[in-house]
Amino acid sequence: MPPITASQLRSTYLAFFARHGHAVIPPASLVPANDPSVLFTTAGMHPLAPYLLGEPHPAGRRLVNVQKCVRTGDIDAVGDDTHLTWFEMLGNWSLGDYGRDEAIAWSFEFLTGVLGLPLDRLGVTCFAGDRGVPADEASAAVWRRLGVPEARIARLGRDDNWWGPAGTTGPCGPDTEIFFWTGPRPAPEAIDVGDRRWVEIWNNVFMSYTKTAGGEIVALPRVNVDTGMGVERTLVALNGLGSVYEVDTMAPLVGELRGLARAPHEHEHELRVVADHVRAACFVIADGVAPSNKDRGYVLRRLVRRAVVFARRLGLPADWYARAAAVVARGLGDAYPELARDPGAIVRTIGDEVGRFEHALAHGLRLLENQPALDGKIAFDLLQTHGFPFELTRELAEAAGKPVDEDGFRRELEAHRARSRPAAGGATFRGGLADHSAEIVRYHTVTHLLQAALREVLGPHVIQRGSNLTHERLRFDFSHGDKPAPGQLAAVEARVNGWLGRDLIVERAVMPVAEARALGAIGAFGDSYGAIVSVYSIVDRATGEVVSREFCGGPHVGALDELRGRRLQIVREQAISSGIRRIKAVLAPADPAAEIRGG
Repeated sequence: MPPITASQLRSTYLAFFARHGHAVIPPASLVPANDPSVLFTTAGMHPLAPYLLGEPHPAGRRLVNVQKCVRTGDIDAVGDDTHLTWFEMLGNWSLGDYGRDEAIAWSFEFLTGVLGLPLDRLGVTCFAGDRGVPADEASAAVWRRLGVPEARIARLGRDDNWWGPAGTTGPCGPDTEIFFWTGPRPAPEAIDVGDRRWVEIWNNVFMSYTKTAGGEIVALPRVNVDTGMGVERTLVALNGLGSVYEVDTMAPLVGELRGLARAPHEHEHELRVVADHVRAACFVIADGVAPSNKDRGYVLRRLVRRAVVFARRLGLPADWYARAAAVVARGLGDAYPELARDPGAIVRTIGDEVGRFEHALAHGLRLLENQPALDGKIAFDLLQTHGFPFELTRELAEAAGKPVDEDGFRRELEAHRARSRPAAGGATFRGGLADHSAEIVRYHTVTHLLQAALREVLGPHVIQRGSNLTHERLRFDFSHGDKPAPGQLAAVEARVNGWLGRDLIVERAVMPVAEARALGAIGAFGDSYGAIVSVYSIVDRATGEVVSREFCGGPHVGALDELRGRRLQIVREQAISSGIRRIKAVLAPADPAAEIRGG
């Protein structure tokens, strides 16, 4: 049986739902109309948000389309087998018409009846109920009636089976996700979404709520259905491929770059990143975005500049981007005619940015070569003078095996911002954190516990290589060569959560660096400390046991009772470069019946 193409999948999907009374609507621009809450269209439902909230759609209450999307939240994962920056999403919607019974049944019919995917390789997840929202047992019952065994129906909480909103406000609700087993047959009896061989291909969201500007989750007067199926991931499942870079809309681009590269088989990851980024850049430019230092333009600039760095590693010729853009236009121009309106303009825009960055990159690389480590001032100068996004500086330094003082960079950046503000309005800076909120301070303390737990479970070689904290989650990069074995991440979680339940306090001391090292303090940035350092220790109040002791600029909570009722939950763990891995985690309520938090 010949492989199914993206074009065939699109047309088959649209025809199926048209037979079920859906109006076919065109894809929207990647630049959202009248919505400042997000930079790009990230899902098929995003342009339909007003209609999901109650406005009548001119095409009716049943809709279907193929939507181009851009997501950059997982840009570090691009190049693995499943992640892309630009991708296509098949979607069908009910605007207060049909509900979960029909949506799930049609999903099942399309996958197994039309596309022929075997039931014995499918698994699903349903909303388990979380923070005031009841469990979605109705969806589980539909799946059982369709023949999905109970062991293939996983129940997950709001971090996994709750969708939206696409921006900071808007429609959201519980979802049920469909997974396909890509490993050897027979598939496991039970679904385990932590196993990457179970790949999500379709998501049915039941838009029962909306999130307000004040962070409240409010029930909607009617239930809408929003579904999304990734074209590239579905083609992987249908055609038995190894990755999304092998589908017919991506393989020619990777092949073109492979033919231009020196020693391409040693740099498969780099080939994939360049292919992904140049394709995304073509589509973003076609929708009217130009490189700049803010908002959408900054995302585009980062994509092009990351592609340049990886292209240099591949040894690509000077016109690599022009040849790549031509392949993108040939492969996707029929489906997306905006690529063909002015292909020369797309190439010129990329070329201008490549030229600007090549000049800056030459200076930056010389600077890297001459420094054993990058302190915060150098990293900030690369941003301020030469236009290097910090993320790119970190990637270059990590590739060269050199540490970067991220906290020092944040201090330099905040000092620059403070100098740019009127003195009366300036805020003081605290330890390189994103802001001064209590929640971010709590996350900062938890990163120290996380590092201590990782060192206990994985070994004393583990050391922090970077972190990023927001109000909603922590991101922690650490040195470790291999993927943690099954159970090790669970052990890390359990260790941290055990400490969160104890009577621990946080103590700060200032001392000579030699004394700190003698006490066993650890730090993220090698020998780049001054003579006198600040050391934070997390200590058991009753026994005096030291749980964690680190060089740090602070701030931290005074005692861990400020975190009482919270638990650490690791939501993702992945490799980001050779010998460096990344954990993303959240502080979830220990009581699952607690109310849904905003964010």
